[in-house]
Amino acid sequence: MLLQYANVLIFMALAAIVATAMLAISRMLQPRNPNPVKAQPYECGELPFGHSWVQFNIRFYVIALIFIIFDVEVAMLYPWGVIFRKLGTIAFVEAFVFIVILLAGLAYLWVEGDLEWVREYRTAEEEKRAREEEREAA
Repeated sequence: MLLQYANVLIFMALAAIVATAMLAISRMLQPRNPNPVKAQPYECGELPFGHSWVQFNIRFYVIALIFIIFDVEVAMLYPWGVIFRKLGTIAFVEAFVFIVILLAGLAYLWVEGDLEWVREYRTAEEEKRAREEEREAA
């Protein structure tokens, strides 16, 4: 029974050996001449100024992750669209459900305010007070 996994183990061992060999060969052949100019951060051909450890707004990452999630999910529809006529009604219903789920996720992000670039943060007390005011208004 364990013999069935021998191919996988051999493949993993060869992959580890090849990766290690490539790193070792690269380490042996690389030129080593450190230079203060080479140690500077590269900023698109411009001379660097200021400190290189600048804190970026977290919104860049959140928007990028949202884009990647929806981009990959929508890319899944292309193969479906190519053979749409061969798949029939069941595939149409499945794709429709898929799109509805994507739209529900987009609506959730919109309601939560994650698509806003400038977002207003409230403390738990302010959030509770705002909910109470909404209930009283309704």
